Amino acid sequence: MILVTGASGLVGLHLIQYLSTQGQKVRALYKSNLPDFLPNTNHATIEWAPCNVLDISELEKNFIGITHVYHCAAIVSYDARMIDAMMEINIEGTANVVNLCLEKNIEKLVFMSSISAIGKENAGTLISEKTSWNTTEYDLTQYAISKQRAEMEVWRGIAEGLRAVIVNPAVILGEGDVSKSSTNLFHIVHNEFPYYTKGGTAWVDVKDVVRIMVALMQSSIEEERFIVSAGNYSYKEIFDTMALSMNKKGPTKLAGKWMTEIVWRISYLKSILSGKTATITRETARNAHEISQYDNSKLLQALPNFTYEAIDNTIGRVCHHLYP
Repeated sequence: MILVTGASGLVGLHLIQYLSTQGQKVRALYKSNLPDFLPNTNHATIEWAPCNVLDISELEKNFIGITHVYHCAAIVSYDARMIDAMMEINIEGTANVVNLCLEKNIEKLVFMSSISAIGKENAGTLISEKTSWNTTEYDLTQYAISKQRAEMEVWRGIAEGLRAVIVNPAVILGEGDVSKSSTNLFHIVHNEFPYYTKGGTAWVDVKDVVRIMVALMQSSIEEERFIVSAGNYSYKEIFDTMALSMNKKGPTKLAGKWMTEIVWRISYLKSILSGKTATITRETARNAHEISQYDNSKLLQALPNFTYEAIDNTIGRVCHHLYP
């Protein structure tokens, strides 16, 4: 049986669907509420189990009968109030999963990390899996730090004999909850938010992330990490494509650094007064101006038969799903 942690998240849910359509028996761990099922899911193959990866005793029970593990559970947040919880789930939770994989002689672990856990390069230089983690904590988001330290737990497990592989997805686009994760970008564009920044990064279809994770699990590849990216695009390019797919007006006003510095402070004050998560934080505001480009060639060499879905097609499909 296959264990999937974080099964109610964007990647976890699509992974559950993909594995179920293959007839694989899956134990799906979720922390709070059961998610809405995606269409074409074979429910008979899925065993849902509420479990917090910080609860070692409960987590251990869910390892009974498991042979392979996909570890997707994580908190993705740029809100300062979530730092402690994020560090616990992302680092300690990963350590717990790794320890149990070793103790229970799990055949293989696939860990979903992030491109945030890879070092940075000067503008115009492609970032690859070999890029050194040479940045200071001041230059990084707390999320990036948490995922890099989580990776260290996986590498520690590998040193102790665990068969494992790490994937580092770009910004993931897919059908999900528009109030959460990167799917919220579709909601923002749908509401015709008028501003954009000059930043850019790498992007990928959630379905491609899932197919890659399964292909790596079923391969002999181990002790490797892979950037998972369909290509590098500016935020403006992505937003314009979303707007066109939804027949909405795309962003037309360039927001400079001074403007985003003001906006994140206003957003933070509103979040304090309302008790809700800030829409724009200091970290997201500053990242919005960075241009980071990633090299996806290592994965394509490792899986020569794999082809990424074009980002335009991904955006069109997701827009149709969210706003039919």
